[in-house]
Amino acid sequence: MPPRITCIVEGHGEVEALPILIRRFTEKVDPTLPIHVGKPLRVPKSKLLRGDEFERTIELAGRFAGAEGGIFVLIDSDDDCPKEWGPRLLERAHRKRSNQPISVVLAKQEFEAWFLASAESLRGKRGLADDLAAPGDPEAIRGAKEWLSAQKRDGSRYSETVDQPALAKIFDLEAAKKAASFEKFHREILKLIETLLSRSS
Repeated sequence: MPPRITCIVEGHGEVEALPILIRRFTEKVDPTLPIHVGKPLRVPKSKLLRGDEFERTIELAGRFAGAEGGIFVLIDSDDDCPKEWGPRLLERAHRKRSNQPISVVLAKQEFEAWFLASAESLRGKRGLADDLAAPGDPEAIRGAKEWLSAQKRDGSRYSETVDQPALAKIFDLEAAKKAASFEKFHREILKLIETLLSRSS
């Protein structure tokens, strides 16, 4: 069986969007890579970081991934500092599943900040403005979903469950690296893929 990546997310949109994004990276590396990305485990951040829920979810993800698989955690930082919370959560995860490759990434503010960083590549998509332009500091905006809603020209509002997976398929991965947390995501997912392939060879 191909190595499996089991993801942990907090939002409904990421349940579909994160596997799409990971598959885009695996295809970019090699379309034939034998890696399976299953349906993520979704736990709201308020619950995930309460008590020992994080460790319980890591244990469950580890079981789903199997001995040859890995775990990828993606949550929004909101008002927390990614550089502070990321290493803390990774340490907790490793204490629980020390035998498995694990990556933890906190999207600064929220996942949608990555869309803002690559806004020009989304012009005219999903009802967005034809002259859409990335803000100067996309990760400084608190309320990226609201920002996207304000840029719609078809009368609709941004929908996490509908628009997030659709935009995850098409936003420019290189442009999104203007967001530091996406650059971190890029490094971590490639590292996890390489680790899983080396373990399975």
